[in-house]
Amino acid sequence: MPLREQVNFASDAAKLTGHLFLPDTSGTDDAVPVSGVVVAGTWTSVKEQMADRYAEQLARRGFAALSFDFTGYGESAGEPRDFESPELKIQDLQAAADFLTGHPAVSDSRLGALGVCAGAMYVSAFATEDSRVRSLALVAPWLHDRRICEENYGGLEGIEAKKTAAAEARRRYEETGEVAYVPVVSGSDPDAAMPFDIDFYLNPERGGIPQWPNRFAVMAWTGWLEYDAVAIAPRVTAPVLLVHSEDAAIPDGARRFHDNLAGPKHFLWTEGIQFDFYDQSPQVDFAADAAAEHFARTL
Repeated sequence: MPLREQVNFASDAAKLTGHLFLPDTSGTDDAVPVSGVVVAGTWTSVKEQMADRYAEQLARRGFAALSFDFTGYGESAGEPRDFESPELKIQDLQAAADFLTGHPAVSDSRLGALGVCAGAMYVSAFATEDSRVRSLALVAPWLHDRRICEENYGGLEGIEAKKTAAAEARRRYEETGEVAYVPVVSGSDPDAAMPFDIDFYLNPERGGIPQWPNRFAVMAWTGWLEYDAVAIAPRVTAPVLLVHSEDAAIPDGARRFHDNLAGPKHFLWTEGIQFDFYDQSPQVDFAADAAAEHFARTL
């Protein structure tokens, strides 16, 4: 069984809390530093929903893997709470890499990153800014640009409505300190970030856990909708593995991202809907096996 320890480290914005998963090396003579992988989950998520699962699976396969709560989420400090900021999450990933590569059980020269869903956007951007990242694995990646946002958020009219709401929420926050929230997931609230009944997020046996408050800061819409992940691809030179399904979220974005990558790349297509890749077999096992093989070759 992998070893898990709760850890704390500082980012520029806040003290962060994570779980470090280490391979069980009991019975071996010499402790040789192993490759490290920073794991990022979906937007709005806490580490217990899917990042922990992938980090543990990687540790079972011989890697040191760090999952953590981003600034303002879960057990990590930071205000405002549950505020989705691509730029802030990329800064947090750099702090996580600093911690992981400084750990005595981890090689400081063999660092990879794995991103699930929107985490794929964040680790890809992180890799363009930090040369320590030698390999990427993107699982069921959500990689959007303006066109994809228009297709998924009600066209130009829908996007402008969300950005107007975000501007008003930002004004209110700056004047009063109050954060306007909508649900992340709700089939009954049309203003929810994902206005659908999604079993993974609503089922307490899956992702509907107490650590996750199911709330989205409205003022985050602007940063999310204006972020262009597809444009990142030409600057990514590290080897990239993508694991996706035609029945998962926005495969067209993943295809265009893959086509524009500057470095070595490999695309594995499998079956399953988006949320299967968060906690279900065989999707998680398939993705973890593929990521471990990829990291073993490229780190």
